[in-house]
Amino acid sequence: MCGRLDIMSSSLSKKLSDTLNIQFLATDNRDLRPTQIVSTIASIDDHLQQLDTSWGIKPSWAKKLLINAQAESVAEKPTFRKAFADHRCVVPCSGWYEWSSTQGNGKQKYLFNYEDQEPIYMAGIWYTSVGEKPPQLVTLTTTPVEPCKPYHHRMPLLIPESAVEDWVRQSADKVIGLLAGNVMSKRISVRVQ
Repeated sequence: MCGRLDIMSSSLSKKLSDTLNIQFLATDNRDLRPTQIVSTIASIDDHLQQLDTSWGIKPSWAKKLLINAQAESVAEKPTFRKAFADHRCVVPCSGWYEWSSTQGNGKQKYLFNYEDQEPIYMAGIWYTSVGEKPPQLVTLTTTPVEPCKPYHHRMPLLIPESAVEDWVRQSADKVIGLLAGNVMSKRISVRVQ
């Protein structure tokens, strides 16, 4: 999955505040990139709330910033295991971008979102930080569903709106089934940008 998100604050903020009964205020960013601040929803002190995070972690052994973890192995990999067990979140967004090769050897940018323009809830895990730095975010990816397969070999793991509270509040063993993959492929729209 490419590391770019589409955040349209006006539609996201109102919908999430109303649906999840929390105060949520995202910042517009039609091209949100790794290292930038991403507004997520997490369970803090057993309450759903907005948690602003920096996208990506850089463990001491890593040569580059890690922005994604594979859903299939997130519960077992040492780098991600504890965050998956203790700090799951969702990343509400309006869509995400992928680039795909074209016949002329160039790359074309595509926007993936829901046909009905409803918020997308990407699965994520977060890490506490030291000092004044914001917590850090890693998004989860999975094998792509049919509309996404022609464009990339991975896609975000999407959490249904009805499962957002379970994903962030339940114990890891109770949400392991949500790692199996996306079930909302018919709703995904792909548009050239």
